[in-house]
Amino acid sequence: MDNRLDNRLDIPNIGIPPEPARRMSMAEQYEYARAKLVSRRGTLVTAGAVASGLLTGCGSGASAPSASPTATVPGSAVSPLGRHLAFGADPKTRMRISWQVPFAVRKPYVRVGSAPDDLGRKVEAEIRALHTPGVRGVRLALDQYYVHAALDGLRPGTTYYYGVGHDGFDPASASHRATVSSFRTAPASPEKFTFTAFGDQGVSRAALANDNVLLKQDPAFHLHAGDICYADSNGHGTKSDAYDPGYWDLFLKQNEVVSKSVPWMVTTGNHDMEAWYPHDGYGGQLARWSLPDNGFDPRTAPGVYSFVYGNVGVVALDANDVSYEIPANLGYTAGRQTKWLATRLAELRAAKEVDFVVVYFHHCAYSTSSHASEGGVRAEWVPLFDQHQVDLVINGHNHVYERTDALRGGAVGRKVPVGGSADPTRDGIVYVTAGGGGRDLYGFPGGVKDSYEGHVADRESVDTFHWTKDQGQAHESVEWSRVRYAGFSFLAVTAESGSRPRLTVSALAQNGERIDHFEVRRSG
Repeated sequence: MDNRLDNRLDIPNIGIPPEPARRMSMAEQYEYARAKLVSRRGTLVTAGAVASGLLTGCGSGASAPSASPTATVPGSAVSPLGRHLAFGADPKTRMRISWQVPFAVRKPYVRVGSAPDDLGRKVEAEIRALHTPGVRGVRLALDQYYVHAALDGLRPGTTYYYGVGHDGFDPASASHRATVSSFRTAPASPEKFTFTAFGDQGVSRAALANDNVLLKQDPAFHLHAGDICYADSNGHGTKSDAYDPGYWDLFLKQNEVVSKSVPWMVTTGNHDMEAWYPHDGYGGQLARWSLPDNGFDPRTAPGVYSFVYGNVGVVALDANDVSYEIPANLGYTAGRQTKWLATRLAELRAAKEVDFVVVYFHHCAYSTSSHASEGGVRAEWVPLFDQHQVDLVINGHNHVYERTDALRGGAVGRKVPVGGSADPTRDGIVYVTAGGGGRDLYGFPGGVKDSYEGHVADRESVDTFHWTKDQGQAHESVEWSRVRYAGFSFLAVTAESGSRPRLTVSALAQNGERIDHFEVRRSG
């Protein structure tokens, strides 16, 4: 079973005609598509002046005309794009709706109601303008506009319909009613549900294919474990990185097929440290996303938060804070994130309605692929995970699927083969690297083969390394690498409550076939 796909842009879905696409480089395909995404009424409304240059015959480094952010544009000529949902701090009663417009518009809002033709409630929205400075010979300056609305006081377990608009664009009008979508709030009491997860997505044919397969799982929400868009293609968190903020236009448009109805809960990877913005490079994330504001400081660490859905407590972390491998933001919270984590894990474990605690972040605690394991995560957070008996840890960073046995203190507490089970109170924690979200794939160390459902290739040990604070890579031979798959994939996790609560964790390849599954059950 080989589900690997090339990672080219999905031309039919993004809108590049096949014949021009064959003559374009990948960079040119991105720029062409970015311009076409928001072209309306014969006026080129582009996310970046580079795209204008391409379409008017200018080279990628040449000056090209670009609409001024202060230009007067009729609201009727501006269509919203890239809708993406996120929970507020309480998924039962709070939802955040975000989208993008190519120009600043007047009086943006959300209409919401109980049916597609009954959008009587109108909620004001705010525009967050994001300016990216130009770099001579590399890129022109770019202004982007992101819009956010907070819906509070919602009813639990209820389906709502919504449309986004502004002066001149009313989603309730007959001409725009096709833009109306829906979401469902979390239930008042625990019931069976599924959520999905991956990291390292980007914009590509593979990323869009994963979205389409993921949507068929009918997830209550999706966890994105960082390296969201890859506008920063180097991922070092410095201004010397190559950076094109226009990739975000493509990314949000690509993901709208899912994110307009499924809360898209992101956290922060190394490629998301965009050094051209304030707040340690997270100014872009603050402009583009509205996430739960219950972390230790949502103004400076937007990717750190938590929420409870049904019987599952979820914690999002920013591993850039503890990364030895990529130290641009190492220690930027001065220990506050780790202190908050300890407090939040204790609260969730003590909560009667919470059966399971799931933690997700970018850098791998345990993996044998190209980036291997992050020693900073092991030093700062793994002891807390053990102490509070976290039930599942999900990472990205390595562009593969890899899953450990149940680990306690870094050692195997119980082998968990495909179809096996783990009890975190007795056996330890299963760590999953779900980095096959759509970006170019990695492999495993030389001579180490894939090992997944229907293709078992167990090894007693794998030679790999982990990152240290002072010495770089430290070699280690590990026995915990249980399941490996070097193809595009994602997680689907089903939570059940009742007398015998359990998490059923499945990894699905891009064609929907299952490549791994196991259960998590707690004995106490």
